[in-house]
Amino acid sequence: MTTPPPDGLIVVAKADCPTCRLIEPLLTELADAGPLQVFVQDDSDYASTLPGTHYDDTLEHSWRLDTEFVPTLIRMEQGREVSRTYGWDKAEWRTISGLSGLGEALPVMRPGCGSKTLEPGIAERLELAFGDVRLSAREIDVSAEDDAIEACYARGWSDGLPVVPPTPVRVLRMLKGTSRDPQEVIGLMPPDLVSCTVEKVAINAVMAGCKPEYMPVLLAALEATLEDDFGLHGLICTTMFGSPMIMVNGPIAKAIGMNSGNNALGQGNRANATIGRALQLIIRNVGGGRPGEIDRATLGNPGKYSFCFAEAEDSEWLPLAQERGIAAGRSAVTVFPGEGVQGIIDQKSRDPDSLARSIAESLRAVDNVKLAMAGDAVLVVSPEHARIFIEAGWSKQQLRETLEQLLMAPGEKLIAGAGGMAEGIPEKFKGKQIPKFRPGGLLIVRAGGTAGLFSAIIAGWAASGPVGSSPVTREIT
Repeated sequence: MTTPPPDGLIVVAKADCPTCRLIEPLLTELADAGPLQVFVQDDSDYASTLPGTHYDDTLEHSWRLDTEFVPTLIRMEQGREVSRTYGWDKAEWRTISGLSGLGEALPVMRPGCGSKTLEPGIAERLELAFGDVRLSAREIDVSAEDDAIEACYARGWSDGLPVVPPTPVRVLRMLKGTSRDPQEVIGLMPPDLVSCTVEKVAINAVMAGCKPEYMPVLLAALEATLEDDFGLHGLICTTMFGSPMIMVNGPIAKAIGMNSGNNALGQGNRANATIGRALQLIIRNVGGGRPGEIDRATLGNPGKYSFCFAEAEDSEWLPLAQERGIAAGRSAVTVFPGEGVQGIIDQKSRDPDSLARSIAESLRAVDNVKLAMAGDAVLVVSPEHARIFIEAGWSKQQLRETLEQLLMAPGEKLIAGAGGMAEGIPEKFKGKQIPKFRPGGLLIVRAGGTAGLFSAIIAGWAASGPVGSSPVTREIT
């Protein structure tokens, strides 16, 4: 039914709906009064004596008529729908049909039933069959006797954990999370430089276990990693530890249920876990970044399964995204070439100077105590540690500036060979004061549970900055 139905009345019904059975005797009266088409969703015997009855076994007609409930009564005039009602409402059926005595013996009103087109999985199948959405990815047939999850393993689509089989229905459902065209190319995915479309993102989001509402965050994170400054190709191929880590700011974090509190860097939250995992699966399945092949990491880190969390924004501290130029009240992601988590335990400091010194000494260990201006770092300050700074009036910026000053070190202590250690910076830095991090190389976020005087350092790729990777912040739209 690609053209508008003819003028007259249309009834959509299904036999197992009591209200549809109730109005079945009225259909003859409607047919006698003028043109009538009846579309039956489930039983070819329903109203079968009427010439205008059609068994809508594919549900195409019901879907194209946008049927939500049955029975539905529609009047068409000049190829357009002019009126519609659901269920049985005596007054409305009489008005639409023009028959003032219709259903005299019936009750005034009876609710209808849900249309078969809205049953789980059916709506997406109908949209795939009859709608404008077309998936371009090649579909793999898996027999009913085979295990679909094992089939995904066999084809190398897994990160080592089970994935959700990306059926067309699931992919279409995932695409409902964004208004972007499924065939829009997000960019060329390294290392193989394959075009990555919104559809391919949705496929991997399904496999990772995402909900559709996570798609805007995932798309923004992917776009951020594909910016030249992030250097994703090098990060994938390095023998070092790093991989993309996602930090989320703004209203969307709460809207989709992300965790910024207890165990924020750990397991247990679906949004955190699956958004980060989806990005890693895209790197693997679209870009070809598989360990042991182009991914040459010596040890890797657990974050290569998934590394994603939200910043806790319920304090006076400026959120990371705002520090990096995003307007207040807007949502954004910041991607960072993160390694593992290095804990900072300080349960005794009660003033900001002492705690800052304690944190600074821990930060010296990023990459190596003898290395400087190599890797960036994210300092994750827990609420209890943050309170010590906030109650003393310290902003994030003041903490950062204090740490940078505390981390200055004489070059003669850092040069190769100093302290009996061959590792170190070049001899030319002897006699100079050397910063631990390059300008802008230390990011600070607040996250974690409200109990515990513990913070954390997430070191970045030791090739940070223009020679390797820089953090990238992108607004979520």
